[in-house]
This record gives sequence, C-alpha cells and structure tokens, in this order.
Amino acid sequence: MLKAVIFDFDGVIADSEPLHFSAFKETLSRYDVELTQKRYYNEYLGYTDNECAKAISADFDLGLDKAGIDRLVQAKTALFDNLVRAESTIIDGVCEFVDRIKGRGIRLAVCSGALLGDIELMLAGTDLTDTFEIIVAADHVQRGKPDPEGLLLVLQRLNETGPGDILPKDCVVIEDSRWGLEAASAARMHTIAVANTYPYEELKPLAEKTVERLDKLTLTDLQSICSN
Repeated sequence: MLKAVIFDFDGVIADSEPLHFSAFKETLSRYDVELTQKRYYNEYLGYTDNECAKAISADFDLGLDKAGIDRLVQAKTALFDNLVRAESTIIDGVCEFVDRIKGRGIRLAVCSGALLGDIELMLAGTDLTDTFEIIVAADHVQRGKPDPEGLLLVLQRLNETGPGDILPKDCVVIEDSRWGLEAASAARMHTIAVANTYPYEELKPLAEKTVERLDKLTLTDLQSICSN
C-alpha cells in the first residue's frame, strides 16, 4: 500500500546538477584540475560533495588531507550558493506532480546527496517550501548513494513522527540516476526513474517505471507500483 513518496533532489526536483558541475569545475581550476562535464556526470554525479572531493583528490593526485577536502568543499559550496541565488532551479512539472498527490494521506520526503543548506536555499521562496515532512541530506549520513543509509533514515524518521506503520514496500522512491535507483532497490523500496539527467533508455532497465518528466506520473501509477 502506498504510504510515502521519497524524492531525490538534484535532478528530480531541482535542475541543479549543471550548477554543481560549474561550481566544482571553477573550484578545481584553482588546483590546476580540468574537470570535464562528461567525466563529472559519468564518475562523480552520484556522490555527496565530500565523497566527490575525496574521489577527485585521489583521481587527480591532489593529495588533500581532511582539512584540504573541507576547504575544497567549502569553496565549491560558496560558488554553488551564488549560482542558485542567480536563477530558479525547480524543474518544470514538479509542482504540478506534487499538487496531484499532496493531501491524499501520502507522506512526502526528500533523500539527497546534497547538503541541507543547499536544498533549503533552492526551496526557499518556491511553491515547494514546507512541502516535505522529512529531508535527509548529505549532512545526516556517513555513506552516500548507492548505499541505502539515507533512505532507511528517511523511513525511520517518518515512522518516528507518524503512526509508525510504514514499511519499505510502502515507499516509492523517485530518482534520476543509477546510484539512487540502486540505493532504493537495496532499501527494498519501489523505484521510479525520471529521465532529467540520464537518457530514458539507460534508466528504464533499472526502475519499475520510467518517465520523461514528473508530471507524466499519476497517483494511479504510484498505487499500481506499490500493489506489485
């Protein structure tokens, strides 16, 4: 029975992946690292900022210690925040889909590899402010996707703040990448892919349902997936 919908944020709710790439690219130029968009999307997109910085440090032989990683992430975050303030990032069709399922006894949450401050900044002043009961961000977990830690923490917090009867099989997770879909499968939750970041045909084998954009989904679609 459908009881909760858990959204990824970057690439599902907000068109923020290009902004993350731009912020990382500019930050890394200070380290004489040329990060291409293709490499970022193929190798680093599913990581938290901290995991991304660690991987890049290793891959490009930067030799950064924990303090160095922290400085890189702080510089990237400052650039990202400036980019977010300069433009709206909510993806077309998201608000329409949320309106379609809100108020029907379905609990809404976010599980993201982004930092909580970045998520709150992008939601501020939009129609989605205060929409999500629970937001689990990179700040709250030790392991990012494809590890299911974040999704299981969302489930735990939903049950702590409600009747406490939600099982993994009662949750639909909406993701835009294989990392997120793998995390949802590992958490034994249902999966929907939205082809905002990666091609439809690439995501289709990884999810129970794949759509081009969120407003193509109906409440019946969600209920049908949870009945399987």
